[in-house]
Amino acid sequence: MADPFDIEEIFPDDDAATVRLPRRQSGPAPQGLAVTLMADYTLRTRAWLPSAAIVALLVESGVSEAGARTAISRLARRGVLQGRREGRHSLYRLAAAAAGQLSAGGQWIVSSAAGAEPWDEWWTLIAFSLPQRERTRRRELRGRLRWLGFAPLYDGLWISPHALTDLAASQLDAAAPGSLTVFRARHVEFGTVARRDPLRAWDVTAIAAHYDEFLRHWRPLLPRIAAGRVAGAEAVRARTEVMDTYRRFAVLDPRLPVRLLPPDWPRLAARDLFAAVYDGLARAAEEHVRAVSTRHADGSAPAVSAHTVAEILAGVGGS
Repeated sequence: MADPFDIEEIFPDDDAATVRLPRRQSGPAPQGLAVTLMADYTLRTRAWLPSAAIVALLVESGVSEAGARTAISRLARRGVLQGRREGRHSLYRLAAAAAGQLSAGGQWIVSSAAGAEPWDEWWTLIAFSLPQRERTRRRELRGRLRWLGFAPLYDGLWISPHALTDLAASQLDAAAPGSLTVFRARHVEFGTVARRDPLRAWDVTAIAAHYDEFLRHWRPLLPRIAAGRVAGAEAVRARTEVMDTYRRFAVLDPRLPVRLLPPDWPRLAARDLFAAVYDGLARAAEEHVRAVSTRHADGSAPAVSAHTVAEILAGVGGS
């Protein structure tokens, strides 16, 4: 089964061997929004939702009706959603494998900004060589490396400040068996103009700009949330968007060592703001999703259940 989310939503030009942070594609990504929506309200229960309800909720988030239906169909073909017929209704739920990946991914997203970890100053380097004719495998491997927090220092040489876990190693081996060489090394300053700082594999200036944009966009909503003035479709739309935007930071800024970053790095500020918006809208958003789903299910209420950031960190399992 494919990953629930597509790395090209974040790095649309990833096969170009660039170390610059690409611009995010404009407009909502329907498949990403659909996965976020299903995870936010059905991950705990894996409830079946009418396709008409999913379409209606996506339309409220700015996706066209045709785009919403196409997104659902493609997610079903990819194995992210499981479908069935019930009378005149088509219903969908998260596939078991997708629910497991989303639960683990949610923990990773939240824990990536939970606090600064001590760094041993060792880097993990992965070198690979795949012929140009194997373009699909190259893209798959690059995407997997991105999800695991690596970035390209040079073409064919990717780097991370963290050790490679056994799970990550098995995933990379499955993506490109026999094509990788893994090193653990420390950076040595040799005092010439030809040197390249490993941190330059990430566009730190662009990442900081993404954080600043996130903070500017969401801070003004906090007083309205505190006053209970965000409800209904607006609550769902805002909660889906804040998660859909924030989840990208775990890939853009994969727990880069704070000691290497500029002062007042905004990772924790963004995490706190995300939690305030996401948790603050949980009840109102859950009520609206339940109401829309019930209306399209001829009155039977699906087991819709929102969760908090703390519950994501603890692990939200599908039943």
